[in-house]
Amino acid sequence: MEELEKALSSPGQPSKCVTIPRSLDGRLQVSHRKGLPHVIYCRVWRWPDLQSHHELKPLDICEFPFGSKQKEVCINPYHYKRVESPVLPPVLVPRHSEFNPQHSLLVQFRNLSHNEPHMPHNATFPDSFQQPNSTPFSISPNSPYPPSPASSTYPSSPASSGPSSPFQLPADTPPPAYMPPDDQMGQDNSQSMDTSNTMIPQIMPNISTRDVQPVAYEEPKHWCSIVYYELNNRVGEAFHASSTSVLVDGFTDPSNNKNRFCLGLLSNVNRNSTIENTRRHIGKGVHLYYVGGEVYAECLSDSSIFVQSRNCNYHHGFHPTTVCKIPSGCSLKIFNNQEFAQLLAQSVNHGFEAVYELTKMCTIRMSFVKGWGAEYHRQDVTSTPCWIEIHLHGPLQWLDKVLTQMGSPLNPISSVS
Repeated sequence: MEELEKALSSPGQPSKCVTIPRSLDGRLQVSHRKGLPHVIYCRVWRWPDLQSHHELKPLDICEFPFGSKQKEVCINPYHYKRVESPVLPPVLVPRHSEFNPQHSLLVQFRNLSHNEPHMPHNATFPDSFQQPNSTPFSISPNSPYPPSPASSTYPSSPASSGPSSPFQLPADTPPPAYMPPDDQMGQDNSQSMDTSNTMIPQIMPNISTRDVQPVAYEEPKHWCSIVYYELNNRVGEAFHASSTSVLVDGFTDPSNNKNRFCLGLLSNVNRNSTIENTRRHIGKGVHLYYVGGEVYAECLSDSSIFVQSRNCNYHHGFHPTTVCKIPSGCSLKIFNNQEFAQLLAQSVNHGFEAVYELTKMCTIRMSFVKGWGAEYHRQDVTSTPCWIEIHLHGPLQWLDKVLTQMGSPLNPISSVS
């Protein structure tokens, strides 16, 4: 404790690690609540607004950081730093269209959508996330899109913690997920799809810097909005998240808390017994937080949640529409602004349709208690009793500005086509 006192009394001076034994589940109980020890100490002594361990990174001098999985854990608040949101480079959009209409991606996109499976594939954390060389996509050498991070180093996602951690990062499940159109889809028994080997020509026009318009990313007032559904019926008003930490639960707080979206308050005259029973099991629900340009979902419910996120699926090399099961006590990175920025910058070189496809990546669907997909008798999210749709405002507004700058799609359309 002397080292801790020294570190707290002289914040600017070098200090040694202050360690405590790692518990079986990695957490520390304080006042009947469990939390990660380094997060608790950092919240008490440095950052009262700290929400999650994802907001912290250890300094190089720390010998026992929480993520190292050693028997001792350093709780010195001055051996950690807050994660900063990365500055995203602007997307360079041509001032005048220089794309050849014969290179339009519309036909390829239609081919890919026709070959999508009737039901989404399923993945479960941690099993589906720890199989090397299981990437279902084989990236063609001429692909205009950067390969998925899973293509080269599969299980070592920086967002994932080991199976022993209570805060493992499960997979995400998006809505209409994004499919890199230049990829060749291979056949994988678990979560790949059977498609024709569509090769999309690489279109990289020589454009001088004077002929492009930079379109920058801007953080919106509300980073996301959340809409609640029961089967295919929307229930209640949309929740607009101004706080970077949001709880979506099944309880009934009537105080209009900006940090909570209480589904228990919402009424629906068409509600059946299955929906009623499912709502009773939502419980603490899901914790969504936006930190460092990344969105995480942590399952606080005693029952699993099921996520469909194209951005997450792209990162892990899953089929775009894969639905990922997140068990209770686990958390998963479901969106990464930097990866989205890279895809957007690449898509601009392929025309309007390629950019427009990315809108599917900006919506995330999540069901409570009941899953859907090939391994479940419910084939579609609209068949699940209780689910939410998350719209990411920042990426959507960025896409809107890029599409506005690009103008209309090159593919002609008529009133009878």
